[in-house]
Amino acid sequence: MNTHPLKSVITQKQLYDQNFCLWIETTIKQIKTQDFDKIDWDNVIEELDSLGKSEKRELKNHLVVLLEHLLKLACWETEKEYNQRNWKGTIREQRRQILLLLEDSPSLKPLFYENLPKCYSEARKIVLDKTSLSDRLIPLEIPFPVEDILNYDHLL
Repeated sequence: MNTHPLKSVITQKQLYDQNFCLWIETTIKQIKTQDFDKIDWDNVIEELDSLGKSEKRELKNHLVVLLEHLLKLACWETEKEYNQRNWKGTIREQRRQILLLLEDSPSLKPLFYENLPKCYSEARKIVLDKTSLSDRLIPLEIPFPVEDILNYDHLL
């Protein structure tokens, strides 16, 4: 029994709204069987676009947290003795997460370098908000060599 292609698309669109997991399973099956006329292309494109944005956002978030804790370790001397173990743990975990992202999606590497200044600026603001440090103690420009930022074994 052959259904009208428009009816299949409408059904797929409804499935997308009502049962996302089943929509994914159905779409994968349709792609594997090359049943391209029934695929809900609008939502496929939307989901792929969203997935790419999500990966980029995740990279930026990990980078801000990494830079925040590198700054705390480098600049917050009064708290360093009590907090450096936790900061170092956070630094290692954020590096690990970033390296995993870059391993899974090497195309994100240019984004890492492109967003480094903005992420540093955000991390600097966060550190200033969370600490009582003078803004003169935290450099305006990234004080770490770029190659050390992701070096898993490098700690200040």
